[in-house]
Amino acid sequence: MSKPLPIESVNHITRVTHDLEASTAFYCDVLGFRPIWRPNFGFDGAWLFNCGVQIHLICATGDPAIDAPETSIRANHVAFHVADTDAVEDLLRQKGIPYKINHVPGTDVTQLFFQDPEGYHIEIGTYPPARELESPPADKA
Repeated sequence: MSKPLPIESVNHITRVTHDLEASTAFYCDVLGFRPIWRPNFGFDGAWLFNCGVQIHLICATGDPAIDAPETSIRANHVAFHVADTDAVEDLLRQKGIPYKINHVPGTDVTQLFFQDPEGYHIEIGTYPPARELESPPADKA
């Protein structure tokens, strides 16, 4: 048996939404998640955090070229944290698994995207800890 990918933990689960406000309210009000910082990807979404896991909500675009089922960097996926993305890339190549690479703007994060045999999307990356949103200054009356 060949060497498996060196996964350390689940980092996030991504879900496409047609109503960002309703989905954000559901995850926050019902499941206790809270908004955290999100890089400017150039498309709408929200990142939420609770119990050691992030939920990444991505707004559906309605554009088949973006929402297509091939290996996508936006589609519904689960993301695993690793210490070394280069090692993962080497193993994916050795196993003949096609993948895409993405560099997150404004961060040092590199992501590898691929699919399992059923077509479910998987993301592998080395991620920093979740960053709390900066609180706006309190109004001074």
